[in-house]
Amino acid sequence: MSIACKIKTVKSNIEKAQSNSPDSAPKVCLVAVTKTLGLEPIQEAYDAGVRDFGENRVQEILEKYPHLPSDIRWHLIGHLQTNKVKYIVDKIFMIHSLDSLHLAEEIEKRAAAIDRVIPCLVQVNIADEDTKFGLKEGEVEDFLKAMPRFSHIRIEGLMTIGPHVSDESRIRDVFHQLRGMSQNMSKLALPNVRMRELSMGMSGDYMTAVEEGSTMVRVGTSIFGPRF
Repeated sequence: MSIACKIKTVKSNIEKAQSNSPDSAPKVCLVAVTKTLGLEPIQEAYDAGVRDFGENRVQEILEKYPHLPSDIRWHLIGHLQTNKVKYIVDKIFMIHSLDSLHLAEEIEKRAAAIDRVIPCLVQVNIADEDTKFGLKEGEVEDFLKAMPRFSHIRIEGLMTIGPHVSDESRIRDVFHQLRGMSQNMSKLALPNVRMRELSMGMSGDYMTAVEEGSTMVRVGTSIFGPRF
């Protein structure tokens, strides 16, 4: 099956999940995850209508950025080290993995230097797994309350990675918790903090995520096949 056909299938599944749940968002952004891929499959996905692409590593964005269409919206979805911020601050559309004040300070510094406001999502380790980055549930409110002082960062919402388990009910519970957290945090009405986006769901669980209110799904394998 071609990449274009796989994209069509994923979009159809998203629409199906939306129709299955009253909690789904009216609009869901498909972020095609292109880590380790060469330029050709990315161009194929672009030609099939995808404009949002996600990368885990800064180096891959830097390698691909000059060779692909300029209207691509690049999403940094992996862990971001502070010493790499300066390389992508002028190229990135959104950072999905803001998880520390130290990182926020660096993004602020680099974004201010080019007079740009960077949309960011706060990564939450809602399942409290040792192998994952992100804030713990109890840390999110205080973190968000610190954000208004960063005038070159705009918090657009929250991101999480579902647990790698076969129990769908456990995965659903994590996504449900994040949606509830988003609703609670929106009541704080903080400057520069908007709970508009929920980035949750990957190839194995994006339909469940959509049913639980995800506004962004990060899909790689279901479009491009497995990578090693």
